Amino acid sequence: MQISGSCHCGNIAFEAEGEFGTAIECNCSFCRRKGVLLAFVPRGQFQLATPRENLSSYQFNKYVITHYFCASCGVAPFSEATMPNGAEMAAINLRCVPEIDIATLTVTQYDGASR
Repeated sequence: MQISGSCHCGNIAFEAEGEFGTAIECNCSFCRRKGVLLAFVPRGQFQLATPRENLSSYQFNKYVITHYFCASCGVAPFSEATMPNGAEMAAINLRCVPEIDIATLTVTQYDGASR
């Protein structure tokens, strides 16, 4: 499935290819505050549709995940990380994808607070 998403003002937009019927809800200090529902795709299946200069970023804890957000509207549409096995991944905030019906997602809880 091909999806398109963005921050609220459109300053950050992306497209991705993958299966988007499930999401992860993380309870770490950052994700809990943002209220994101995450779906992961290999970085090669994710395409930024706006200039990279539009991204503001934040890292915390072990500094392995780069969380991107829009400096204009504050919305955080995706993150990027390199997994321990070297695989580059994008974590998409499915709340930023209008064609996804959030109510139909199977949501798995992830205990990021303990890591």
